[in-house]
Amino acid sequence: MAVTFHDINSAVGLKKLDDYLLARSYITGYEASKDDLIVHAALSKPPPSEFVNVSRWYNHITALLRISGVSGQGCGVVVEGSAPITEEAVATPPVADTKASAAEDDDDDVDLFGEETEEEKKAAEERAASIKASTKKKESGKSSVLLDVKPWDDETDMKKLEEAVRSVHIEGLHWGASKLVAVGYGIKKLQIMLTIVDDLVSVDTLIEEQLTVEPINEYVQSCDIVAFNKI
Repeated sequence: MAVTFHDINSAVGLKKLDDYLLARSYITGYEASKDDLIVHAALSKPPPSEFVNVSRWYNHITALLRISGVSGQGCGVVVEGSAPITEEAVATPPVADTKASAAEDDDDDVDLFGEETEEEKKAAEERAASIKASTKKKESGKSSVLLDVKPWDDETDMKKLEEAVRSVHIEGLHWGASKLVAVGYGIKKLQIMLTIVDDLVSVDTLIEEQLTVEPINEYVQSCDIVAFNKI
């Protein structure tokens, strides 16, 4: 069933989109898709910083468009109150084709009948190493992690605590759904899902070097791994 948004270029529409993205990394599903591109294209300009969740999502999709494009198909989304979205607006460059074209250009420069120089040998070795590293990166496993994030006391602003946690952006890290769980004496903790690429993100390092240091430790007292599952 398609998700519907109304007039997302207005303050009211942006607020509803911001609330929708509070516990989501993408418009639909667990990876960037055509649905994200449709909503991204419907925004006439970058959202104001006061809409924290929309700004986080918008900057992430913008970065993906610059680096690798978006290939997911999504579940369907409708944006009402905005100009019609064309196919060109949601199209992304085919990364594989670009690489193939570059490889063809490289081949055009090779003299098949000449003697291979030291520079050509070095270039060939570097290309082979790059392809090997790229293949290894694509084969990297992923893990789903559930974190308990604990505040200092019952006076900690839990909304700001979650905003601070989600402000951490690392390649291979995607924040997911979250909820507040009562601990006792009026204190609540944040339980939040995250998906990581194993070769790029260490959960222990994430906790020790990001979530429990300044400025986030103004809200976060400690973090515990509740569940860790390979995907």
